[in-house]
Amino acid sequence: MNDEQANHDHARRLVGLLIFVLVTSFAVLLYFGREIYQQAPPIPERVVTTDGDVVYTGDDIRTGMDVWRSIGGQELGSIWGHGAYTAPDWTADWLHREAVWILEAWARGGEGAPDFETLSPERKAALTARLGGELRTNTYDPATGDILISPLRRQAIQAVAEHYQGLFGNDATLGDLRESYAMPVDTVSTHERAQHLTAFFFWATWACVTERPGSAVTYTNNWPPDDLVGNRPTGQMIVVSVASFVLLLGGIGALVWYYAATRRRWEDENAPPLKDPLLDITVTASMRATHKYFWLVGALLIVQMITGIVAAHYGVEGTAFYGFPLSEWVPYSLARTWHTQLGIFWIATSWLATGLFLAPVVSGHEPAFQRAGVNFLFIALIAIVAGSMAGQALAIHQKLGHEVNFWFGHQGFEYVDLGRFWQGFLLVGLFLWLGLMVRCIWPAFKKAEGSERWLLGIFALSAAAIALFYTPGLFWGRHTNLAVAEYWRWWVVHLWVEAFFEVFALVVIAFLFTRMGLIRKDLALRAVLFTTILYLAGGILGMFHHLYFSGTTPVIIALGGMFSALELMPLVLIGHEAYENLTIVRRTPWMQAYRWPVYWFIAVAFWNLVGAGLFGFLINPPIALYYMQGLNTTPVHAHTALFGVYGMLGIGLTLFSLRGLTIHLEWSTRALSFSFWAMNVGLALMVLLSLLPVGLAQTWASVEHGMWYARSVEFLQDPTLETLRWFRVFGDTIFAAGILGVGWFVVGLTTGWSVLGTRADVGREVAAGEAK
Repeated sequence: MNDEQANHDHARRLVGLLIFVLVTSFAVLLYFGREIYQQAPPIPERVVTTDGDVVYTGDDIRTGMDVWRSIGGQELGSIWGHGAYTAPDWTADWLHREAVWILEAWARGGEGAPDFETLSPERKAALTARLGGELRTNTYDPATGDILISPLRRQAIQAVAEHYQGLFGNDATLGDLRESYAMPVDTVSTHERAQHLTAFFFWATWACVTERPGSAVTYTNNWPPDDLVGNRPTGQMIVVSVASFVLLLGGIGALVWYYAATRRRWEDENAPPLKDPLLDITVTASMRATHKYFWLVGALLIVQMITGIVAAHYGVEGTAFYGFPLSEWVPYSLARTWHTQLGIFWIATSWLATGLFLAPVVSGHEPAFQRAGVNFLFIALIAIVAGSMAGQALAIHQKLGHEVNFWFGHQGFEYVDLGRFWQGFLLVGLFLWLGLMVRCIWPAFKKAEGSERWLLGIFALSAAAIALFYTPGLFWGRHTNLAVAEYWRWWVVHLWVEAFFEVFALVVIAFLFTRMGLIRKDLALRAVLFTTILYLAGGILGMFHHLYFSGTTPVIIALGGMFSALELMPLVLIGHEAYENLTIVRRTPWMQAYRWPVYWFIAVAFWNLVGAGLFGFLINPPIALYYMQGLNTTPVHAHTALFGVYGMLGIGLTLFSLRGLTIHLEWSTRALSFSFWAMNVGLALMVLLSLLPVGLAQTWASVEHGMWYARSVEFLQDPTLETLRWFRVFGDTIFAAGILGVGWFVVGLTTGWSVLGTRADVGREVAAGEAK
C-alpha cells in the first residue's frame, strides 16, 4: 500500500508540473503572439513617390499575395527564408537586385563611371552608405498609411518588377534562368497577375530592409544577410546563441544528475509473461476495419516517394525528367506541394489508424456502430486527400480565381498547402476520430483505478490535443498579414506535428508495452509524464525559433533561441530508450514476433538523436539560422526529423497494428529486414552525400557574400555542387527500394507471400514455463 501511495503521489506531482508547464508556456506564447499582431510589418495603403506618383496600393499587395498562393507560394522559392530551395528566396533576390540597380545608377549618373565596380574603394563606401539611408530609412506614415519613396527608387522597383514579370511570364531571354529555377513558361497566367505578384514581392522585401520605428534593426531582424544594404547579424543573435549552448549543457547536466539520483525509481523488475498476451485479444469489427487504413498508408507513402523523386530531379534538370517534359503536367511547385502534404497525410493516417485499432484493445470495449464510424472516416479521408490534391493542381495550372483558390486550391503555405475548405473538412475528420476514440475509452476509464486510470486519461487528452491543435490552421484569413499567418502556421507545423503527435505516440507505445505485460503501469505512467514534461517545456516556446526572421520583434529571438535549446534535453536519454526496447525483444522469446516493429521504434530513437537533435541544433541557434535559413541545411533537418522520426514511427505503428490484426500468423520478414536497412542507410546517404555538403557550401556562400548569392544560379550551378546534387541519386534509390519493400510486405499479408503459417510458439512457451 505504501508503494502504491508513493507512486500515486509522484504521479500527482508530475501532473501538477505538466499543468504548470502547459499553462505558463501557452500564456507566454499567446502574449507574444499578440505582440506579433501589433508590430507586424504594416501593409501600406499606398507606395507613393515624393512626386506623388502611386507605385502600388495596399490592394495590389494583397492581390499579389493571392497570386503568390496560386503558383504554390512557399513551394516555389521562398519568402523570408521559408519555402522551397530550387528557385531563389524572392525577398533576398529582389533586395540585392534593387540595391545593385540603385548603385549602378548613381555610379553612371553622379559619378560618371561606366559601372559601380570601377569606382575607387572610397567612392564605393560612400555610395554604399548612401544606399543604406535610401533603403533602410522607415518612411511609412501611420497617419496616411503611405510609404514614401524617391523617384529613383521607383525606377529601381520598376526595373526589378519587369525582370520578375518576364521570368514568371514568357520572356524568351530569361528561358535559361527559368529552367534553372524549375519554372515552366507562364507560371503566372496573365501580365496583370504578374504585376500584382511583384507588388507582394516588393512589400515582403521592404520589410527585410526597412528599420522598425525607433530601432536600427529591420522588421525581419536584418535577415537576409547582405552587407551591401547593411543587413548584418545583431549582437543579440550572438549573445542568445552562446547562452543557448550554455543552457543546453546545463540542462543536460541537470537531467543526467536527476536520472542518476532517481535511477532506482525507473528500474523495472517486472517479469514478462510467458506467452504473448495479445494472442488472447478479440479482434473486433472496428479493429478489422482499420486494415484498409494501412493499405492507404502504403499507397500514400509510395506516391509521396514518387513526387519526391520528381521534385529532387527538377533540381538538376530544370523542367524535365530525364528528357521528358513532365513539368507541363506536374511542375516543380506541384510535385513539391504533393510531396510535403502527402508526408503529413500518410504519417497522420498511420497514427490515427493505430489509435482506432488500439482503443478497443486498451479498453476491452467496442461501442455500437464503431465500425461504421471507422469506415465513414476512411471515406472522408480519401475525399480530403483526393480533393485537396486536385485543387492544388488546378491552382498551379492557373485555373482558379483568387477566392476559389483560397478555399479549394492552394493556400501557399508549406505543410498547410490545402485549401481552406479541405482544412475545415480535415478538422471535422479529426474531431470525428476523437469522438470514436473517446466513446471507446470512456467505459474503461470509469472502471479503471490508479495508474491505469491516469494512463487512460492521458491517452484521451493526447488524442484531444491532436484534434484541437490543428484548429490554429484556420486562424489566418486570405489577406492576413504574412507575419501573423506564419505565427499560426507554426502552431500547426511545430505544435501539432512536432509536439502533440509526439506525446500521442509516446502514450501509444507505453500502452502497447503495458498491455503486453512488458512494463509496469506505474512505471509507464511516470515515464510518459516525465518525458512529456521534457518535450513540452522546450517544445512549446521553442516554436519561436521558426519565427526569428518572419516579421517579429527581437524578443522572439531570445525566447526561441533559449527554449529551442531545451528541446534537445529529452534526446539525451534516447540511447537508453533504444537499449531498453532492444532488451525487451531479446529477453522475451515471444517478442521475436514483434521484432521488426520494435526495430523501427529503435530507428526512431536514432533519428531523434541525429535528425531532431544534432541536425536540428545545427540550424536552431539564431546566429546559425541567420545564415542557414532557406538553405539545404534545412531539408537535412526536415528529412531526418520528419521522416526519420515521425515517418519511421508511423511505419513502426503500422507494423505493430498489422501484427495485432494477424496475431496468430507467423510472418515472413525477409522483405521487412531489407526495407529496414535500406530505408535507414538510404536516408543517411541522401543526407551525407548530397544535402548536407550542398547546405554547408551554401552556408559558406551566405556568410561570405549573402543569402542572395547562396541561392543564386551562379553559385548553385557550380560543377561541384551539380555533382553533389546528382550524388543524391544513390541514397534516394536505396531509400525508395526500402519503401517499396514495405509495400511488398503489406500487400503480401493479404496475398499470402508474407505469411509462413500459424504461430506455434504458445504451447512451447507455456511448456517451458512449467519446466522451470
